[in-house]
Amino acid sequence: MANVTFNESLCKGCGLCVSACPKHIVKLKDDLNSKGYHPAGVENKEECIGCAFCATMCPDCVITVER
Repeated sequence: MANVTFNESLCKGCGLCVSACPKHIVKLKDDLNSKGYHPAGVENKEECIGCAFCATMCPDCVITVER
């Protein structure tokens, strides 16, 4: 199982990671971060396959994937 973490305080909510996830477990959250954006996060972390497509697509490098 992979461990994926998002630095939600730096996320701008662009949604590129959401569209890149083949398992469809990356979602934009309803709450806002300190910058006023809806940050991305992972639902059902146990389903993450560690492909790192989300991290590759992130223009702000706020996603870390550990296998």
